[in-house]
Amino acid sequence: MANITFTSPVMHRDKTIYAVAGDTKTILALADEHQIPIPFECRDGNCGSCLIEVTYLEDKPKMGMALTEKEKARLKELQLLSSADIEEAEVNDMPPRFRLACQFIARHEDVRISFTGTPGGS
Repeated sequence: MANITFTSPVMHRDKTIYAVAGDTKTILALADEHQIPIPFECRDGNCGSCLIEVTYLEDKPKMGMALTEKEKARLKELQLLSSADIEEAEVNDMPPRFRLACQFIARHEDVRISFTGTPGGS
């Protein structure tokens, strides 16, 4: 089970939801289900409007899902991910702090999801 806490200046207060272990819903799908206003345009990793920052709240090895090819391309284009970051993610299983909500699936770990409320995080 994962505790996912959403925080944003567009929300009145932080909101924590519980994601069932083994659930394959993306962070964007969970946010939508719980009326959390993460902006999005495509839901497919092409536009980058659902940019989030992920903070791991537990002091244990991170379990973040691998970056998708679309996510790598979009985050590199937004200059939020370097080739070194991609190598760190792929070789050492160290997920980057910036992700796309439509691509990221929370695992069995507590995370804080921060977003600006502006498409693309700008």
